[in-house]
Amino acid sequence: MADVISYREAVAEGIAREMRRDPSVVCLGEDIGEAGGVFKTTAGLFKEFGPERVWDTPISEQAIAGAAMGAAMTGMRPVAEIMFSDFLACCWDYLANEIPKVRYMTGGQVTVPLVVRTANGGGLGFGAQHSQATENWALTVPGLKIAAPATPADVIGMMAAAVRSDDPVVFFEHKGLLASKGAPPPADHVVELGRAAVVREGADVTLVALASMVPLALKAADLLSGEGIEAEVVDLRCLVPLDVTTVLTSLGRTSRLVTVEENPYQGGWGATLVSVVADEGFTLLDAPVRRVAGECVPLPFADALEERVIPTVDKVVAAVRGLAAY
Repeated sequence: MADVISYREAVAEGIAREMRRDPSVVCLGEDIGEAGGVFKTTAGLFKEFGPERVWDTPISEQAIAGAAMGAAMTGMRPVAEIMFSDFLACCWDYLANEIPKVRYMTGGQVTVPLVVRTANGGGLGFGAQHSQATENWALTVPGLKIAAPATPADVIGMMAAAVRSDDPVVFFEHKGLLASKGAPPPADHVVELGRAAVVREGADVTLVALASMVPLALKAADLLSGEGIEAEVVDLRCLVPLDVTTVLTSLGRTSRLVTVEENPYQGGWGATLVSVVADEGFTLLDAPVRRVAGECVPLPFADALEERVIPTVDKVVAAVRGLAAY
């Protein structure tokens, strides 16, 4: 494999590795076959595995989710693509009421081992219906695992864990990261779901981020370092399971917390994390907790306006400066 792999290529590579390993893994979605996916994240799969295992579907999110659920209940491990995460709303009954509840309601007799992949997030000027970060939607539903990788290596490792999970996983691939590049992981790379990573060490403040907010937090940390403030950056990687232990361990070193999330402030995952920290790690804190999050408005199309709505490096730097001086 090449010295570097793009996030986009890593998606296809991660799926391909699991399809080669396990013949029960199949893919379905709109234009994922010969077209290679609208974001080219399934390029090469149709050529290697053919129409028996890579299925082009009608333009119906309900049909995709329903077919994936049925396939999973009867022994397959489907990887279903919902083209944009905004369109999860179109199959919400399956995603919220059916898929996550079958294992529980059958007392474990029937599992639903499926992955719902979807292109997530803003920053590219795609407008209000194609730019949302919707991890917080899935977070409200018990029974779903939620993965949101920030690097190509994590895409491959977390895809392996997601496909092998006996519980349904919603796998958010950030559109703004697709062109980013990184080192490819080894052949048998698996990243356990629910295991956060400390991607930068620091002693003054903990920045907790997810997906495209991770490189943003790292940029902010580099700028702050020039001012003598050393930020530790934690890449959560998953929301369910949620690795609170890594966050609390980091707080033990820094005593200050800032969450950086693209989800709207109202009901964002940062609020859940902050409440758990208040319950379990209040004595670790030497300052108030700060949340840098998206504004509670539909995402504007114009880039100058979109930048006002979603977190930026400057917003993170300002929040940390305020905390450091507290």
